Amino acid sequence: MRTDRSPTCSGKPDHVLLSPDLGPPLTRLTDTAALDRLGFDTFFAEQVGPDESHLLVRRISSVHRDRVDAIDGSGPADLELAPNANTADYAVGDWVLADPHTRLMVRRLERRTVFQRRAEGVIGHQLAAANVDTLFVVTSCNADFNPARLERYLIMANEAGTRPVIVLTKADMVDDAETYAAQASALQRDLSVVIVNARSPDAIDPLMPWCGPGQTVALVGSSGVGKSTLVNTLSGPGAGEPQKTGTIREQDAKGRHTTTARSLHAIAGGGWVIDTPGIRTLYVSDVTDGIDTLFAEITELAPHCKFRDCSHSHEKGCAVQGAIKGGTLDPDRLDRWRQLQAENRDRTPVFTGPKGNKMLRKKKY
Repeated sequence: MRTDRSPTCSGKPDHVLLSPDLGPPLTRLTDTAALDRLGFDTFFAEQVGPDESHLLVRRISSVHRDRVDAIDGSGPADLELAPNANTADYAVGDWVLADPHTRLMVRRLERRTVFQRRAEGVIGHQLAAANVDTLFVVTSCNADFNPARLERYLIMANEAGTRPVIVLTKADMVDDAETYAAQASALQRDLSVVIVNARSPDAIDPLMPWCGPGQTVALVGSSGVGKSTLVNTLSGPGAGEPQKTGTIREQDAKGRHTTTARSLHAIAGGGWVIDTPGIRTLYVSDVTDGIDTLFAEITELAPHCKFRDCSHSHEKGCAVQGAIKGGTLDPDRLDRWRQLQAENRDRTPVFTGPKGNKMLRKKKY
């Protein structure tokens, strides 16, 4: 279940500083102004039953191997997990309810969106971020720019239910940034692409339509493209310890991992940003809906094919091939669709074996 939230840049609420000296956290459901600033809206409020109205509301701000950190409307907030809890079950951005006396987590609320990925040979998904309204896919105007990799990020954003936006950094280092923007825009219908200089104080301006009060954005991309620099710019001065930034190897634009954990930061003009570590390998697995959205022009043509199981390669009456012959569909797009569909099919695991003793195997076709 998901409801869309339109971006907004109107209004500037009091800035929420995450400092350790703000006193005891007491955010309850009645503290509507504080919860609004954190992004808690009716989607989450409607999940809280009448018998839970006394509980404290917390948002997870970072996840570690043995603990999770949380915030409320005042700043850092105490949150205890049950002794048998697994921190891997929680994502930065999750909303949870806690006991007002013990600060023990009672339960996690249903997520509006969840950004996750599957690692090779791993059962289940690795959680990256939850309840993200907009995913900023960050890449730079240099050798890092890779349309095929950007497609994979877009697929995962589509699958998660978040709104993807391509953010091009290091535009000040090239003369043809608009060429990069045109290539990025062609990857998906109605895709927003913005060009920024992450180190400039004005970098936040073109991003503000998605960074308004109560909005949550997340940044993904390779190491060295300027994600941490952009987080520091969005957070503004006085927002606590800045994210570490690193350099890149100019010959291949490869960067060092400077962010090692996911974390939630306040945006200077309202809203929240989640930084994530750079992802070296991004597999396509169990993301059929995400691929369908990326290649919407093919998805929409397929029902008009003469045969229901049309492969879009040689059949008579194929609407997709008809569009290629008519010049309204790029044949390269069909090739990319086939490749990603095949990878998704081959890498999406199925489970066999008796209950409690599941084994992974690849699908056979």
